[in-house]
Amino acid sequence: MTPIPALRIRDAKAFGRVAVLMGGTSAEREVSLNSGANVLDALRARGVDAHAVDGIPALIELLRGRQFDRVFNILHGNKGGGEDGVLQGLLEALQVPYTGSGVLGSALGMDKIRTKQVWLSLGLPTPRYARLAPGDDIKAAALELGLPVIVKPSCEGSSVGVSRVFNQADLAAAIDLAARYPGELLMEQMIVGGEYTVGILGDVALPSIRIVPAGEYYDYHAKYVADDTQYLCPGLDGAAEAQMQAQALAAFRAAGCSGWGRVDVMRDRDGGNFLLEVNTAPGMTSHSLVPKAAGQLGVCFEELCWRVLETSLPQEDARP
Repeated sequence: MTPIPALRIRDAKAFGRVAVLMGGTSAEREVSLNSGANVLDALRARGVDAHAVDGIPALIELLRGRQFDRVFNILHGNKGGGEDGVLQGLLEALQVPYTGSGVLGSALGMDKIRTKQVWLSLGLPTPRYARLAPGDDIKAAALELGLPVIVKPSCEGSSVGVSRVFNQADLAAAIDLAARYPGELLMEQMIVGGEYTVGILGDVALPSIRIVPAGEYYDYHAKYVADDTQYLCPGLDGAAEAQMQAQALAAFRAAGCSGWGRVDVMRDRDGGNFLLEVNTAPGMTSHSLVPKAAGQLGVCFEELCWRVLETSLPQEDARP
């Protein structure tokens, strides 16, 4: 297991005044507010001059007066969510440092279809899929993939708009649900097996987590509300664990991502891994997964937030 490197920054003053950007206007606003409040408390507990900012328009106004030295981005989602490259491009133009992936990694990671295209071009395993536009023959697509399938928006997270379809009669309802959200639709082969996730922190793949919901699926309720979901960490051991970590790190880098994030994986009953998606600004709620994985390596929540904030400084700017 790759060890976590030593902290690069020891003095909270080195970060300057930090905007913890949360909330926004995406479908994941409430999750982001929850994550942001936790991050804000953690940074302040370690002496960081951190302040809550709700959404991109508010941040723009504050940056006009150069009121912040850097941004801890904990917005989730697209279309005002700050996880799709738009915010990153803005901050690049304003020369304001920020946490997480850059423009390319953020934009690509938010688009599940194009992420899969990159992975497939490099031989990385991901479930077979169909890209759906309005008017496409959804029954033909399902027939080609073979039921059961997953139907979801290509550019949403947190299980928003996701349906599992086991028979053709349920296809229309699944399409209607996913179509409530902007962007293309994705129909994907359902992998039957275990659900895993691998956090990425810098150049380190954290221990995998196997997710075992009390119900049949790991849906929005199981992610953010229920207290009976089991998280087994590490989710695997030996060579199987090393392989999943290596695939997750390769998938993260292939998508142009950097800093920190999370890669979701399905493992079928034959032991094959299938990459699902990259999250470039993972949740930091009480139910979130990156903090659980970091904890297995002795990194508490406060230290994790500090380490993520360190990703906003280039390597050569690190101070002892």
